[in-house]
Amino acid sequence: MRKLLVAFTPLVFAVAMTLGGCQWMTPGAIKPVTGFVTDTKSFDAFIETHPTPKQFRRAYPNVQLVTPGTITSLEYRENNSRYYGKFDEKGRIIGGNFG
Repeated sequence: MRKLLVAFTPLVFAVAMTLGGCQWMTPGAIKPVTGFVTDTKSFDAFIETHPTPKQFRRAYPNVQLVTPGTITSLEYRENNSRYYGKFDEKGRIIGGNFG
């Protein structure tokens, strides 16, 4: 039994690494969305991946991401062109709202 376990450990590890890696977006996998956010379902799904600000800007180049310390004007936007992100301790976006 032990020989069987030792023989399959590398295989199990390789499968776990492959499947685990599917949850993270690689920089090449991001397709830019032109214009402002109109499809909120796909935008929410993107935010659920906890992207970095760099990944956000690559995916939504026309949407202003407001990060802590960012100075913005006071106008209110109703076209989903400015996103106030909420961040975790690693700097990834975990939520937010348009404003």
